[in-house]
Amino acid sequence: MADFLLGVLAIIAGLFLCFGGRFVLRLVLPIWGFFVGFGFGAGLVAGFSEEHFLGTVLGWVLGLIFGLVFAVLAYLYYAIAVIIAMMSIGFALGSGLVVALGIDWNWVAVLVGVLAGAALGIGSILANVPMVVLTVLSSIGGAIAVVSGFMLITGAMDSADFSRASFADRVDNDWWWYALFLVLAIAGLVIQTRDAAAMRRSMRAGWTTSTV
Repeated sequence: MADFLLGVLAIIAGLFLCFGGRFVLRLVLPIWGFFVGFGFGAGLVAGFSEEHFLGTVLGWVLGLIFGLVFAVLAYLYYAIAVIIAMMSIGFALGSGLVVALGIDWNWVAVLVGVLAGAALGIGSILANVPMVVLTVLSSIGGAIAVVSGFMLITGAMDSADFSRASFADRVDNDWWWYALFLVLAIAGLVIQTRDAAAMRRSMRAGWTTSTV
């Protein structure tokens, strides 16, 4: 049941990010922030206990608390929203690479993904990058989240193995998962880049003009 609910949550957040990354930032980033906060809170409990991911009531409670906190912060503050989004997208990209290459899932791989995402987020704020950067990253990151959600629902991936070094070996990463990822990423990119003028605006301008 935990994997099913987590999978549904990943699919919903991933679809919003993949296809609506630039359209309504004030809605998309808080939803994504909730997903990130939920995973962070539940992961904390799993990391400090003997139980697997979402294996305890405390994991669910702390996940919901962090999810709500991250969502509110992502709605209220542009800088925090961008950092949360970029950190999570960087982590998603790193996680996808870990699975694709069959690399051991350990704290080094996780840390590299988080740090890369944080650097990307801070760089995006300082450089005031154009919306096209968020569009590309959100399409890819959202596609990874959706595919991961379906893998959790179908049993091709088990959240209980997240903390194990052999995680990548346990994932049933057949070719159709990669095909689904490519279809989603390309579709998201096409849908979000139809307005060329919007692509030339900065991420901050897109945030400011969003009224959701």
